[in-house]
Amino acid sequence: MIRNVVLLIFLCSIFKSGHPLDNGLALTPPMGWLTWERFRCTTDCKKFPNDCISENLIKRTADLMVSEGYLDAGYEYLGIDDCWLEKKRGSDNRLVPDKERFPNGMKAIADYIHGKGLKFGMYQDYGNLTCAGYPGVLGNEELDIQTLVEWEIDYLKLDGCYIDPLAMDEGYPNFGKMLNATGRPILYSCSWPAYQEPNKILPNYNSIAEHCNLWRNWDDIEDSWASLKGIIDWFGDNQERFADHAGPGHWNDPDMLLIGNFGLSYEQARVQMAVWAILAAPLLISADLNTIRPEFKEILLNKEIIAVNQDKLGKQGTRVWKKSGRGVRSGLEIWQRPLRDGSVAVAFVSSRVDGVPYAANFTYYDMQIPELEYEVQDLYKEDSVKSWNYDQDFEIRINPTGVKFYKFIPVHKSQPSKEDAPADLTVQMIVNNEVKNL
Repeated sequence: MIRNVVLLIFLCSIFKSGHPLDNGLALTPPMGWLTWERFRCTTDCKKFPNDCISENLIKRTADLMVSEGYLDAGYEYLGIDDCWLEKKRGSDNRLVPDKERFPNGMKAIADYIHGKGLKFGMYQDYGNLTCAGYPGVLGNEELDIQTLVEWEIDYLKLDGCYIDPLAMDEGYPNFGKMLNATGRPILYSCSWPAYQEPNKILPNYNSIAEHCNLWRNWDDIEDSWASLKGIIDWFGDNQERFADHAGPGHWNDPDMLLIGNFGLSYEQARVQMAVWAILAAPLLISADLNTIRPEFKEILLNKEIIAVNQDKLGKQGTRVWKKSGRGVRSGLEIWQRPLRDGSVAVAFVSSRVDGVPYAANFTYYDMQIPELEYEVQDLYKEDSVKSWNYDQDFEIRINPTGVKFYKFIPVHKSQPSKEDAPADLTVQMIVNNEVKNL
């Protein structure tokens, strides 16, 4: 009977969904590139010509996104984060791009990006200033939206510095409605809960999911394993409050990918890619594509893992098992995500730093997957495809601060006994009813 309870819970969780923002965008988690994590607010182009936030950086990145296969892999948005503005508005009160770093203006940038088959993303702040001290939108919302539409942007990240977090419950929805009213499809990225959660204000995730395509939940990610692991832990510890609000058109956002920068080892970079795929998180690269090392590029372009992230069922995965303290399995955790074809993506993550790979055994119940026979594929392609049945222990050997990431593909369904038939029939009715609506 236990196996049918697990299966019933598993299938019910798949078909819970919310109401997407009605702009037809982000039906799968957005993928692209942003300036912030790698290039921050570097504005001195004389001292740092290759790193400054400028027209040259954006054009160079657009070229590389196409020539190096990122666009083909699904990374379609190219976004400029903070520090693109002049410090003061123009005489007509409009936003003005920095005249030295963007001499041809933002419409020319948009034309270049669109000419490459990419989509153009920009940054603003709901307050009167951006986080770096440039002009924000507060008090000029309609004019700024008109300006951004004239520049033909496709993605707007609206930050939340210099504004009362309590005002966001009304402000972010109103701004989104004004964006939609323009008729231009603009993906709307909110920072709404990221400013409420740290201030112990309980975010209204029903409203957030209704009005935003994606939203930052927690702290800014920094280029380190400590920061990455802290965000992973926070998502696991708080998932019950917001995981079910993710789905086609609206996504939780744990922040940018650090992969290819300075702070993560190869193993740790693989952890981020795997967990972000499980979380159905936006995949937003923030690295220098001109100098990225091949092993990190390979992680970012892993087609099988991208396919998990982009799975059309749109169900965010969760942490289903964690062991702290002492013992063979201490420092390990399991993240799991159901996929549209009935498969399950399972990531075994290690926070151990002992310096030696650890072997551990797990059961189907630890992984919270249905009691079936599976074909198991290693999504990082280290292990060969193997068969595995639910009544066996599943053994892994995982590197320190590393991950083993698998796709469990059902071979056939187990036959129910007579005493278990009612539960299985209930499950089947759920499946039949929900599949019709997919």
